Amino acid sequence: MKRQLILEDGTAFIGEAFGSDVDTTGEIVFTTGMTGYQEVLTDPSYCGQIVTFTYPLVGNYGINLEDFESIVPAVHGLIVKEYAEFPSNFRNRLSLDEYCKDKNIPGLAGIDTRMLTKKLREVGTMKGKFCSVDVNVDEVVAELKATPMFTNHVERVSTQKPYRSPGRGNRVVLVDFGMKHGILRELTKRNCDVTVVPYNITAKEIFQLAPEGIMLSNGPGDPKDVTVAIDMIKEVVGKVPLFGICLGHQLFALANGANTSKLKFGHRGANHPVKSLETGKVAITSQNHGYAVEEESVFGTDLEITHVALNDGTVEGLKHKKYPAFTVQYHPEASPGPEDANYLFDQFINMMEEHKREGKLQCQNA
Repeated sequence: MKRQLILEDGTAFIGEAFGSDVDTTGEIVFTTGMTGYQEVLTDPSYCGQIVTFTYPLVGNYGINLEDFESIVPAVHGLIVKEYAEFPSNFRNRLSLDEYCKDKNIPGLAGIDTRMLTKKLREVGTMKGKFCSVDVNVDEVVAELKATPMFTNHVERVSTQKPYRSPGRGNRVVLVDFGMKHGILRELTKRNCDVTVVPYNITAKEIFQLAPEGIMLSNGPGDPKDVTVAIDMIKEVVGKVPLFGICLGHQLFALANGANTSKLKFGHRGANHPVKSLETGKVAITSQNHGYAVEEESVFGTDLEITHVALNDGTVEGLKHKKYPAFTVQYHPEASPGPEDANYLFDQFINMMEEHKREGKLQCQNA
């Protein structure tokens, strides 16, 4: 069965359909990871997007039970050069095609993914639509140009109700803007007592949980659309230690007076070098974001830039000058990707422990 991808600039690609047979519209993006397609498909940060894999063969080790980053995927579709119909791996449970059919994700294979990726790098990300080969291209292009992308990405992927992942260690409130399970795994691995809460939780409701630390998760879309979270962060900064990742990093910046803007084609992959300005060390990181903090906007705020991307110089890390709070644009939990930055979770734990010691000293001195 043939399927067509039509971009809003009128470019059309015809290839082989796999997965679900639904037509879908989304923002066309690309990821450069050589492995980790299962984590990409289930990463809530891809909500509303059709993902192009630059690595030519996808699906060769199938779908397993261990590498999901969410239960219900939010990606709108995927594009590959070639997908493996008969995967081979001892953990394999489903083929990529079977999984996509089961989760209603349409796929397109057999097109020139190098050409598509080069176009996205030159022009920037754009809207596109999967449809049949007999449609009128001009009508679809007009439809794409007239249809605005939805803005409630975070609302669509955030948990609706709080839930706990019990532990005997530090009490952490994890605000779910589209949380990857890898973040929760890293906190529970360190025995944290985690309560996962919705994106629209208030500062008052957070403090009722008596947190010893607050984690701001990753998530999809434009951070400026999540105004309720920006207001909440303004109220909690300085009260307890805070650690933000990806969208959480951007929201933290906005709450402290900095600005964000959309990148031309974003950072998506598992091999992005990031330099720490404090140590001079470089980590190879996993990234997935289409927006970034504007460097110039940080100056004059209470924030300090701690990390930068070596590929394009964009801001990759921040910390507060007065309070125990820091954030990174990349993914220290990886999933997929290298674990060079995994130490940041230990840094968060140490920050909470130090904050508790300081509180005890203050009580003793009083």
